[in-house]
Amino acid sequence: MRPPVETVGAVGAGIDPACRSSSLPPTPPTVPVRPLRFRELLDEPFALIQAHLRAFAVLGGGALVVGVLVVLAFTGTVSHLTDGSDAGTGWAAVLSTATCVWVVRLVLRGATIAIALADFKGVRYGVLDGLRGASHHAGALISAQIMFTLSGVGVLLLGSILIITYPLALIWLSNVRARRFVTEPVIVAEGVGFGVGVGRSKELMHGAVWSTAGLWLTQRLLFAALAVPAFGIPFFLTDVSGTHRWAVITLLVGGCLLVVIVSEIVEANSRVLCYISRRCVREGLDIRIPGGRR
Repeated sequence: MRPPVETVGAVGAGIDPACRSSSLPPTPPTVPVRPLRFRELLDEPFALIQAHLRAFAVLGGGALVVGVLVVLAFTGTVSHLTDGSDAGTGWAAVLSTATCVWVVRLVLRGATIAIALADFKGVRYGVLDGLRGASHHAGALISAQIMFTLSGVGVLLLGSILIITYPLALIWLSNVRARRFVTEPVIVAEGVGFGVGVGRSKELMHGAVWSTAGLWLTQRLLFAALAVPAFGIPFFLTDVSGTHRWAVITLLVGGCLLVVIVSEIVEANSRVLCYISRRCVREGLDIRIPGGRR
């Protein structure tokens, strides 16, 4: 029989002090601190999202509005400077959207991870608390995001040389992602740098790389299903608004950012759950020693 589960105190030992302060009273964590099965790792992120729905809604909604406004402002400026050139306007929209997507993912990942880790400490974070918690580790999180992007682009470019190798590249990428899946939670929870975070992630993920790779691929399928209505609605609305350039750009950019925002919030919560689960498996984080400390 397993020893009693420590729902709050055991996790607190591994959470950075920046994630501990809050004026709100302690509450039980949304998800119990114990090893999680594949189905639970797939389902429980939505329990965390539901528990912090207001914070995630404000965080995601704010990122969506700011992102769309930034893209429209930059695209409009380029369009004005190029006398309304279709090529200039199109490239400006694509490049500014890609840049906003990168920044939005960085901010959402850090803030969401801080909110989810605080939940396991028994603290309810708001949007500002999450952003503040992530900002203490901004350098390491930016480094992680840069390497996350470079590794993804590099693997997919190599896999796209031949069409038949693309599925193999996805499998390879899923393995790369799985080994570094808990890097950001390690950085925020344990206050370490990027290099130490990567090494610690690989250590914690040992023995669960391919199951986590399967989780990552399964989430990609769910996000692809989400993208269908997210992009279908803009095309439907163009029947009402007409195919005016700026209406179409606004709707497409909004649809793209919406998919990215929802996907990133879900995935960031999955990373935290996987981090807690792997610490339970590898380090006995859920084991409580009566009358003593771990």
